[in-house]
Amino acid sequence: MTAAQADVARAHEFHEMPEGLKLDAPRLEDGSALWRIARDSRVLDLNSSYSYLLWCRDFAATSVVARDADGDPVGFITGYLRPDQPQTLFVWQVAVDEAQRGRGLAGALLDGLAARVCAAHGVRALETTITDDNAASIRLFTSFAQRHHASVNRDVLFDSFPDEGHDPEVLYRIGPIDVSPAPR
Repeated sequence: MTAAQADVARAHEFHEMPEGLKLDAPRLEDGSALWRIARDSRVLDLNSSYSYLLWCRDFAATSVVARDADGDPVGFITGYLRPDQPQTLFVWQVAVDEAQRGRGLAGALLDGLAARVCAAHGVRALETTITDDNAASIRLFTSFAQRHHASVNRDVLFDSFPDEGHDPEVLYRIGPIDVSPAPR
C-alpha cells in the first residue's frame, strides 16, 4: 500500500477516543457539567441550565458524553431524532472542554454517537446547522461525511432571528450515512 492509499484508508476510519477518555450516555446528574462546558466554550448559544438537565433525561439515547478517568464529562454532543423524519439524527450542540481540545475528541464523539444511533434506530442521515464563520464545525461535519462516504447538502435554514446579531444558520444534511468501520 502506498502512503497515499494509507492516507485514504485512514480518512475513512472512525476517530479513536483519546487516551484516558470513554464514551457514555449522558445521565441526569451530567446536566450541570454540560451547561458549564457549553458556557465555557464561548461560541455556543448557551441554553438554560434547565434545558441541559432535560436533555440528559429525555434525549440521552440520542446524545453522548466523553468521560475522563474520574467519570466527569469533558465533552458532549446533544441530538435528537427528527419527529417528522425519524431516520434523521439532528445534532444540536457539540462541545469539548478547553483542556481536551485538539485531541480529536469531537470527531470521536460524533462517530460514536452516529454508530450507536444508527444501530439502535436505523438512522440514515445526520443534520446540523452551522454559521458560516464556524470553521471548526464545518471541518468536523465535512470530515465526518468523508469518513462515512456520505454527501453533504447545504441550505440556509434560518436566515433571521428575533434577537439581533445572530448570523444565518446553514443546514448541513449528511447522508446516506455508512457507519460501518473500514476493513483493515
